[in-house]
Amino acid sequence: MAIPSEQLTSICTHCDRAIPSPNFDLHTAHCARNLEKCKLCGDMVAKRHVEEHYLNTHAPVACPQCSETMDRETLAVHKGESCPRRIVTCEYCEFPLPAIDLFEHQEVCGNRTEYCHLCSRYIRLRERIDHEIRVHGTSDSTAGPSRDASAPERREQGAERRQRHGVSQKRLLFTIAITGVAVLLGLVKCLALLLGMPRLSVRSIDSSVMQMELQTQHLSMQKLNGDTKL
Repeated sequence: MAIPSEQLTSICTHCDRAIPSPNFDLHTAHCARNLEKCKLCGDMVAKRHVEEHYLNTHAPVACPQCSETMDRETLAVHKGESCPRRIVTCEYCEFPLPAIDLFEHQEVCGNRTEYCHLCSRYIRLRERIDHEIRVHGTSDSTAGPSRDASAPERREQGAERRQRHGVSQKRLLFTIAITGVAVLLGLVKCLALLLGMPRLSVRSIDSSVMQMELQTQHLSMQKLNGDTKL
């Protein structure tokens, strides 16, 4: 039985597609003149869109966070798993920060202490899980108040820790500022002595320096007491 001509096909040497025989000559002329096969993915692309196809599909792209260049196909995985600037969360205080800063942050954050209600001791955050398992025989699912808190409570605890950390930083900066002023006044005193200023002015400078030193010592003791309680 003869096969109808419309069911016969021929392979186009330009696009490797099976083309019905009645349309083959028309197709080959159009295909060779207007289409081009992408060397990277094999898709047939209009010749006027070849560059656009490459830029939108295959051209290397830069990560918007770290500027590293990579294939477009791997950008999503890079941004979610390996980009050093992706935002991650500290396991101790749940503070969001870039992944590149996480190790240094947790080295400091993990050394802070938290009160254990089961044994009335202050435990370093990095040792908390081991402490609860080794001393109290509890795991994450059955631990005391420091681990069995609900998600909102953990967020509140993290916010409280961050607030205390911010207050400590402000105290430290204020102490440094006062110390700097005291040093500056000391230099002014030396300059006044060298220039032969009246004794009354020098005594006034001495009084200011002593007052600054007393304030610095007072703030330092406050900070020390505050850190001891943590």
